[in-house]
Amino acid sequence: MTLKVYTSLLLLSLVNSVWTRTVRQVYDELYPEHWSHYTSECPQECFCPPSFPNALYCDNKGLKEIPAIPARIWYLYLQNNLIETVSEKPFVNATHLRWINLNKNKITNSGIESGVLSKLKRLLYLFLEDNELEEVPAPLPVGLEQLRLARNKISRIPEGVFSNLENLTMLDLHQNSLLDSALQSDTFQGLNNLMQLNIAKNSLKKMPLSIPANTLQLFLDNNSIEVIPENYFSAIPKVTFLRLNYNKLSDDGIPPNGFNVSSILDLQLSHNQLTKIPPINAHLEHLHLDHNRIKSVNGTQVCPVSIAIAEDYGFYGNIPRLRYLRLDGNEIQPPIPLDIMICFRLLQAVVI
Repeated sequence: MTLKVYTSLLLLSLVNSVWTRTVRQVYDELYPEHWSHYTSECPQECFCPPSFPNALYCDNKGLKEIPAIPARIWYLYLQNNLIETVSEKPFVNATHLRWINLNKNKITNSGIESGVLSKLKRLLYLFLEDNELEEVPAPLPVGLEQLRLARNKISRIPEGVFSNLENLTMLDLHQNSLLDSALQSDTFQGLNNLMQLNIAKNSLKKMPLSIPANTLQLFLDNNSIEVIPENYFSAIPKVTFLRLNYNKLSDDGIPPNGFNVSSILDLQLSHNQLTKIPPINAHLEHLHLDHNRIKSVNGTQVCPVSIAIAEDYGFYGNIPRLRYLRLDGNEIQPPIPLDIMICFRLLQAVVI
């Protein structure tokens, strides 16, 4: 199970690694006889690498409008410009687009022509980070796999905006202006294959409602969350990476077995108000509890199995899998209690 989860997460992260930038360094050594063919339809403001004919680089050009996109283009780079509007005209011939990067522009919701995005039928990746959006743009292409909307001014998510996005695996809404009222019970309805949901750096006071059941990574750092509802994680039984750093969680805000969840492998609770280590599951591998108010650690109480079982090498399958434990920034004085080491025999690093 663990291997399968990490494989899925690795595939998710690999899509973020694009090597097309290296084309700029070598294009002048490759296929000079093809230059005229590709440059004839290349927008004057942009760069069309002959060795990568499906890519169009229009980034960092001071553009205020999107130029006409040639039909052959799959990958479109428009980041770091002054673009305010996204209209249908530049995309008339661009029916094969898979990837659009419009990060760091000046795009508003009113500047996006109605229906222009949904007409890009083959689009898989849409990046609109660092713009001036106040709500999630709609409608969106039904085939999208990644939607990145970080660092906008989004305070509203239109009803049903995600309902047809069954292929979406990543939704990034971090560093916006979302309140609890923006996340209704049906907000994420339709995201049946979502793997990563990032709502960090917003203004949430409660855990969001109805997280898609297949979510593996849930990032809620830098909010004002105080309480974990009872059995909250039973609705997301595959969650593996959970980040709740920089919130307002106290001991009273966590149910007795709130984090005793077998699917969670990486749990981050740094910079909260905890005075003790909450009960954890034997499957947990990484635990971040730095910068809380913890004064002491009792290995017998913290150990997810009995110390007697942990001491018995014959029960290797039952030995807790914790490998990394971070406790610095608390009021704990070294040395590390012996019963911690007896319990967590697989520990590779303890920061105290």
